Amino acid sequence: MSTTMTIRLEEDTKARLDALASSTNRSRSFLAAEAIREYIELNEWQVREIQTALNEADNGDFASPGEVEALRDKWSVNAD
Repeated sequence: MSTTMTIRLEEDTKARLDALASSTNRSRSFLAAEAIREYIELNEWQVREIQTALNEADNGDFASPGEVEALRDKWSVNAD
């Protein structure tokens, strides 16, 4: 089920959306909904990853000095 929502866009953004809709044979509504869906998915993923990292930090789950050194050594070989 879908619902209707009104948003305000800058004139330039609306013109670009109109042009993209025309060139892709899609409606402005379809493109806007797709863009919002992708934005939400990306940001939900990012928030989940941040929360996971914070929980790990709160639990003291850090890389050991040896693990950090091994990673540094791995990347420094390619930097020369």
